[in-house]
Parts: sequence; structure tokens; C-alpha cells
Amino acid sequence: MSAEELQAEEAEVLLSIYDGDENFKKLSGTVFQYKIGDHGNHKSFLIEISWPEKYPNVLPLFNMDTFYNKHLVHEVKEAVVTALKEQAELELGTPMTYTLLEWIKEHADELTEKQPETLPTAEVEEEQPKELQASSRKEPKQPKLSKNQKRKLAGRLLPTGELPRGHDWVDVVKHLTQTGSAAS
Repeated sequence: MSAEELQAEEAEVLLSIYDGDENFKKLSGTVFQYKIGDHGNHKSFLIEISWPEKYPNVLPLFNMDTFYNKHLVHEVKEAVVTALKEQAELELGTPMTYTLLEWIKEHADELTEKQPETLPTAEVEEEQPKELQASSRKEPKQPKLSKNQKRKLAGRLLPTGELPRGHDWVDVVKHLTQTGSAAS
């Protein structure tokens, strides 16, 4: 059988096996995603498997750079991809996507051991306000106005410096007389 025929057959088998499984998605004829773990769990992740043109005689491509995986540390992503590549090399020449997905489900806990309960983002958040404070000290320059312009502006503003409520309201009766009545 040719590589295309093997891919078509494997895609059909995968769809029949994972029919009704919300964790499995077929993105295209050769790209599949599977979510490992419960949604909201800090160790859950999404693995994307892409088949190259000559698959299953060559290794599939594994992608962990999805939005769902933004909470994972880089070491965990690398560990998952490396482990999948090692397993795929053992299965080279045979349809292996199902085998790899089942293997990753069984070994997900081992591969995500290095994933911390919470990400160390507190340090980054503390540093950012200091930078923002330094830049917020400089106030933007106001446009230079003449005395006459300042008087007109002061006449329109409330003592608090705000425009009065309704300053941009449209006169409804005037507006309707200009637009005419709707033909019924």
C-alpha cells in the first residue's frame, strides 16, 4: 500500500475509535489533536500530531506550542515531544498515531512531573509595576493654548474639568425633521 492509502486508512480507524471522544479532534486530513488530562488541571496538555507526506515510513511531527499549553513549562513540553519521538521510532513503518496517543495517556503523569503547581509569575508581575511607575512620572505635554482659547474651553467645562452631561446629545425633533419620516 502507498503512504497515502495507509494515511487514509489510519485516519478512518482513528475517527471510528475516538468517535464521541471530546478530547480528540481532526483538524485536517493529516493533523490530529488530543487533550491529555482534565480541563483546568495544571498538568493537562494538548498534543498535536501531523503526518508528513511519507508517513508512516517517516516520523510524524509533534507540536506542543498551542494556546492550551501556555501554562506548561518548556522542560515539560520538551520531555513530551522527546518521549513521543522515541516511541515513534519503535513503531516506524506502521500506523502509530493510536499507539502513541494511548502511550502518552498512560505516561502523562511521569512526563509532567516537572510541572509546578503554579507558575512563578509573581516575580515578573512585581518587576513590571516598577518600570511602569518610572515611565508614568512623565506627564504628556499639554498643547499650548492662547488666553482666548483657554477662556472658551473653561466656559464649556465643569469646575472639575469634565464636559457637562449631554454636551453631545442630538436634538431628537430637529434630527427627525431633517431625515424625514419613513415611508410606510
